[in-house]
Amino acid sequence: MKKTKQKVIFSLKIIGVFLLLGLVMLFAFRNTILNKIVNRIDSKLEREYQCNLTIQKAEFHGLTNLEFHNISLVPHQKDTLVSIGELKTSVNFWKLLIGDIQLGKLEINKGFIQLVKTKSGSNFDAFLHSKKQKEDNAEVNYAKLLNRISTKLLDLVPTDMQVKGFAFRINDNGNKVVFDFNELALNDKKLNTIIQVTSDKFSQQWSINGFADPRDRKADLTFANAKNDTIKIPYFDEKFHLKTGFISIHFNLENLTMRSGELHIEGNSSIKNLFVNHPKIASKDVFIKNARFDYHWIVGERFITLDSTSSVQLNKIKCGTSLTYINEKDKVYNLKLKIPKMKAQDFITSLPTGLFNHFEGMETQGNFNYTLDFEYNNHKTNDLIFESKLKPEGLKITKYGEADLNKINGEFVYRAIDKGKLQRPIYLGETNPNYTPLSAISPYLQKCVLTSEDPSFMTHRGFINEAFKQSIVKNIRTKKFSRGASTISMQLVKNAFLNREKTLSRKLEEILLVYILENNRISSKERMLEVYFNIIEWGPNVYGIGEASQFYFQKKPEDLNLNECLFLATIIPRPKGFMYRFDSQQHLKPFAVQQNTFLTKLMLRRNILTENDTIGQYIPMTISGDAKFFLKQNPTNTKTDSISVDEFEF
Repeated sequence: MKKTKQKVIFSLKIIGVFLLLGLVMLFAFRNTILNKIVNRIDSKLEREYQCNLTIQKAEFHGLTNLEFHNISLVPHQKDTLVSIGELKTSVNFWKLLIGDIQLGKLEINKGFIQLVKTKSGSNFDAFLHSKKQKEDNAEVNYAKLLNRISTKLLDLVPTDMQVKGFAFRINDNGNKVVFDFNELALNDKKLNTIIQVTSDKFSQQWSINGFADPRDRKADLTFANAKNDTIKIPYFDEKFHLKTGFISIHFNLENLTMRSGELHIEGNSSIKNLFVNHPKIASKDVFIKNARFDYHWIVGERFITLDSTSSVQLNKIKCGTSLTYINEKDKVYNLKLKIPKMKAQDFITSLPTGLFNHFEGMETQGNFNYTLDFEYNNHKTNDLIFESKLKPEGLKITKYGEADLNKINGEFVYRAIDKGKLQRPIYLGETNPNYTPLSAISPYLQKCVLTSEDPSFMTHRGFINEAFKQSIVKNIRTKKFSRGASTISMQLVKNAFLNREKTLSRKLEEILLVYILENNRISSKERMLEVYFNIIEWGPNVYGIGEASQFYFQKKPEDLNLNECLFLATIIPRPKGFMYRFDSQQHLKPFAVQQNTFLTKLMLRRNILTENDTIGQYIPMTISGDAKFFLKQNPTNTKTDSISVDEFEF
């Protein structure tokens, strides 16, 4: 036993000697090893990214302190990507022994990173096309991968940092922005940063201050204008026509840990006085006073989820939010939203200014709560879940905003907007000879339009869940917005109360106004349909069925036959292009005949028409009104015959 103990002690001594010798050798040749590493990195950058790395001086001070001078990274025949005058840092010795890098202190004096893009390319192109083989997606463990990446990134964030005279520059075909770091200091877990931002249009000073602990994975930071003014975001205006800014952003990371094989990320973020301006969002600035996001992300082996304890708050609107992505045999996407009981007036006053112009000034009574449940499985598309439920409680509108929905019940003047220009006024009332009551409109036309545009109009409350589902499925499959789910109620609101802008603002207002119109019984279905027939566009400068029946057939709306009604119903999606449905002999093209036949058979199958209704349908339809002059102006009618029965919401 004693001899065994002596042998163990002797072995440990030998190991200790060899370890000591190794450390001595490492210390003695540390600069040689460092230069070899630099040369190896340079060779790799040259080989894989066609870049030259130059470091004029690289040396150790002691075992853990490194100093570099005149570092540059220059792509072949491109502008310099990185230039650093002096860089001093320290590394964790024990981490270094196992091949990991964890920075302790970092000092950078003078330097820049610049991204330059011209018509011939950019100085960072090569780094966007990595030659490394991608990992097999089926083998990726999301939790381990994200934890590994976050650990390596946070290890590269020093616990002590001092940066002076460093800049980040962007030059995108002459669109220039410079971020000058006048001060960037991390001391005793306190971050203080002053950034001078300069673009062609403005110059500002930004600050990022607060608590940051990269080793404990916690942060509490505030991003604001150093002069307590609005921060303007450069570059996006020129690049994407997006103007945006804010007073301040607060970011808090409370927890970033692995537990039972799952990565948990918890914290919150908030923004004050956010404004956004983009022609696709709204016609003017959209303003949000306060917004907050409380998050608890959980990343597992094959899933990523925003836990149901998370929430999004917009002024006084607080919405519980759950979001899940599962990637196993099937890819599953799930979204759940829940707005608990709240005052309707608080909801109206919390809507972003500029996004809901027609609701400004609206006053309401009562409460409501709302839930949304959405789930999509890429292998079970027909099982898509879309359940949207709003439960009112004594909900009542006491005063309308700009959109007075009550006007639909009386006589009013309608003016269409085409390409941003107001068109001639159309008076909806008996003094207008073209105004046509519903009772004086051919039943065939009512049946054709309802079947092609909105078969369940008389029974739904403004929306058709099944149509939304089909629309979502098709848009996901085609990876573009190729099908809508518009009802007659939505078309009526869009035409009578809104403009033709293709913006997010208009679509959101349309949805809310339709809900109010339909669910508060402001108007009867018959009155809504009557107004719809009298205001929709039916051709170039042709509005309402009274004008349309004369323009095409020199008839009154009540005298239209089935063929004529089929034609009028099928041109509603593209009324100004009606002439392209005809050939050079002024006969309907095959695709147009096919649509009429399809619509007729559909109405017969649904018992909307009888066989007697189709007697005489074989007689060719004749355009006898002023529309015939448009046919003569387009004798060749070369436009594509791409319209199909799929265009219609049957």
